[in-house]
Amino acid sequence: MKLLLILLNIFFVFFTDKPLTGQPALSERAQAQRTKWNIPIDALDYPVSAVYLDSLRSMGVNIQHTSRWFNGATVKMTQAKAQQVAALSFVSQVEETRDNSTPIYGLKRMKTVSRPIIDYTAAQLNLFNLTALHQEEFEGQGILMAICDGGFYRANTLSCFRQSQELGHFDFTDDTDSFYGSTGDHGMECLSTISGIQEGFYGAATRAEYYLMRSEENYTESPKEMDNLVAALEKADSLGVNVFSVSLGYAYFDNDNWSLPKSALDGQTTRCSRAATIAARKGMLVCVAAGNEGDSEWRTISAPADADSILTVGAVDVEGNIGSFSSVGPSSDGRLKPEVCAVGVQTTLINPSGYIVTSNGTSFATPLIAGLAASLWSALPDENNMQIRERIIRSSDRYTRPDYANNVYGYGIPDAWKAYTMTLTDIPLTQPESSHQKILHNGQVMILHNGQMYDIMGRRIE
Repeated sequence: MKLLLILLNIFFVFFTDKPLTGQPALSERAQAQRTKWNIPIDALDYPVSAVYLDSLRSMGVNIQHTSRWFNGATVKMTQAKAQQVAALSFVSQVEETRDNSTPIYGLKRMKTVSRPIIDYTAAQLNLFNLTALHQEEFEGQGILMAICDGGFYRANTLSCFRQSQELGHFDFTDDTDSFYGSTGDHGMECLSTISGIQEGFYGAATRAEYYLMRSEENYTESPKEMDNLVAALEKADSLGVNVFSVSLGYAYFDNDNWSLPKSALDGQTTRCSRAATIAARKGMLVCVAAGNEGDSEWRTISAPADADSILTVGAVDVEGNIGSFSSVGPSSDGRLKPEVCAVGVQTTLINPSGYIVTSNGTSFATPLIAGLAASLWSALPDENNMQIRERIIRSSDRYTRPDYANNVYGYGIPDAWKAYTMTLTDIPLTQPESSHQKILHNGQVMILHNGQMYDIMGRRIE
């Protein structure tokens, strides 16, 4: 008997409307923070229609995760089924986000080969004067973080981590290996730069609690992974996460027809970049790796590093010299990128065997900045995410002479102690970046940027 193999592709299904029934999809912590920082609960905080989801399930559609910010769902189904779904009265659009293209990467590895060393983390922490904050016992206590990546091998067993600080983990991929399985260690190594403690090693925010989230799939590269990242950002928002660190970026895909043109890196095109901006509007400080394409033909940042109101992070060595591989800006609409830099050249970290090693990548500079933000925020718990972001930027060594000419350093390397000791009146309560303006249009808050109007979800208003 012959077996028929039915190939299921991945799609994002957009719904026509969202009935605002029931309760917002926010934890008590998240709701308390919205109240504390005067961030209103709105339609984006309510879940998608359970009735619509049940209708899809009744058709045999496999729902992987939903998006309340984009009012839709990531689903697995056949092309024939997709046509049926597109005809439903409550569906406005069906967008394919992963097909069965042959992977161009194989099992993805996102860093250079590490080499064993014997060294302390003092140099990389002292570069942005974080040790001074640590000496005052500001080390991220009371701050909730999320580290989003592609693998956390042995993060649940290594002695350098205090397991009580991990509050949970979430897998938004359809990879079949276990969350802490051996196919991915990149996330665990990023985590070590934040939370790791062992002889000769100290992380950037060792008292912060955190969630681990996997959105990167190990064997494919497709737009579906950007929607996985959206799901992770939404989950973090619902949990009341303060600092979100993601060392992932998207530009090229297995199916080259989906690869992004540089013009798409405007913070308004990809859902993951728009989601990062929404997260910032909702009170989260989002830290994103600039990418490692600075010495390649591509050279520039990727999504979601192009997002507005986040911290995009470039890589320098312990002397403050830029790494040749560190991706450059600006965003395609002309915003300075990266905003800041940290040690990503020979970053000291802990590998899955528990050894202190070094490795290269903006991937490792990013959690260092996220850890700095968590430690700074623990010292200033009454400030909001945009004030913390503003302090980090204003404390940076190139703030008065930002790198607009080359978009390599951005505002440069932050100074944690300077950020902490700045006079509070020097830090305005800002929301979007300075090139953006909030306006009221037909009773709704809109964003005016370069003469073009956008809604709060980043959609261009014609």
